[in-house]
Amino acid sequence: MDIKLIALDMDGTLLNSEQAVSDFNQEKIAQALAQGVDVVLSTGRWLGSCYPYAESLNLKSFLITCNGGEIWTIDKKLKERHLLDPERIKLMWELAQDMELNTWMVSTDSVWYGTRPDDFDAFEWLKFGCDTNESEKLDTLVKQLSHYDDLELTNSLPMNIEVNPKGVSKASALHNVCEELGITMANVMAAGDSLNDIKMIQEAGVGIAMGNAQEAIKNVADYVTDTNDQDGAGKAIEKFVL
Repeated sequence: MDIKLIALDMDGTLLNSEQAVSDFNQEKIAQALAQGVDVVLSTGRWLGSCYPYAESLNLKSFLITCNGGEIWTIDKKLKERHLLDPERIKLMWELAQDMELNTWMVSTDSVWYGTRPDDFDAFEWLKFGCDTNESEKLDTLVKQLSHYDDLELTNSLPMNIEVNPKGVSKASALHNVCEELGITMANVMAAGDSLNDIKMIQEAGVGIAMGNAQEAIKNVADYVTDTNDQDGAGKAIEKFVL
């Protein structure tokens, strides 16, 4: 199997419960890089909260942020950006407030946790997210948002919802990264744990579900590795790449 690119989700995958990259995972990533394999962080996080990890791992390729909402080079040059309609952000904020959900909204230059700007139109919006411990509320919101055909709904944990523009995903961004590098998705190993990872896991040459992944992810993966607290990402790299 000719793996030339490793795409790693961060939370619940590369990072352990302490939000750290284990020594073992660092070692396996370094070995892959030494063999000329590209390693790409493919995350729901925005650039500011993932870049320090990329830097510490000495990554040299691209960063996929906000579930594919942006693609960056490692020297912070923007390659691609997909924005949500400010009216949609405002609608989702209002629906979430009515249902007393916790919210976060990611613009191109800031993240709004539980608050909103005075003017939604004054910002460029990448992603909307909300969570709750009450699954019925999430089900209700999903039903309401499913009427809008310009929205892509996923999650990064079982009890949250994340929203991007329709057609925007980690997989769509990975396709574009592959094109830039002159390879195909058949040359990709992708690892993740949540619904925002499912398409890249399905479309990669080797799709890896973490041991702590949601069942839907395990069902479509080529291989289920150990959990994020048991070096599952590094073990998958060792098995399929090194």
